[in-house]
Amino acid sequence: MTSSCCIHLLRKEFSVDGIEIIDIKLGTIVLTANQEKITWKKIEAILEGYGFEIITDKEKMLVEQIKQAVIDLVHNSTYNAMVRNSDYLVERFGMSYPYISSLFSKHENTTLEKFTILHKIEKVKELIEYGELTLSEIAYMMGYSSVQYLSTQFKSVTGISVTEYKVAPPVSRSGLDKIISAD
Repeated sequence: MTSSCCIHLLRKEFSVDGIEIIDIKLGTIVLTANQEKITWKKIEAILEGYGFEIITDKEKMLVEQIKQAVIDLVHNSTYNAMVRNSDYLVERFGMSYPYISSLFSKHENTTLEKFTILHKIEKVKELIEYGELTLSEIAYMMGYSSVQYLSTQFKSVTGISVTEYKVAPPVSRSGLDKIISAD
């Protein structure tokens, strides 16, 4: 789950089926139900019906937490350009960056660095569309050393220049849960 809308949707759906939610937050859900009326298969069907995947493998759970941490860092907080992404993840998980990065690559079809770049570029698109900040301000805010570096990475990822994007942004952007590969 990556948004409060998802949480609200599941609260509503589970309550209709008589399933009591004990705790629900981004990425996790704890619930209880009358096991004579509601089976695990029913709960699984509800979740899968809305596109959620039940993850029981510990490594995969950690990868999902890493993805959520990147999303939180880039999209849901005031991005702190002074804190390196790797330092943020090391502090958040209490694990070495090489371990976090290799685990991510092992389970995803991309590297952690590419995943982070894709999310940063998606955030840059959003900020450009708002039109409230200059490109220099966006570059600084998102941790780029220069507008040129941001522009180069933007074109590499999107296939168009920042100027082209400003003039005519595509009609739709990717949902955060769909951003996964730069290739």
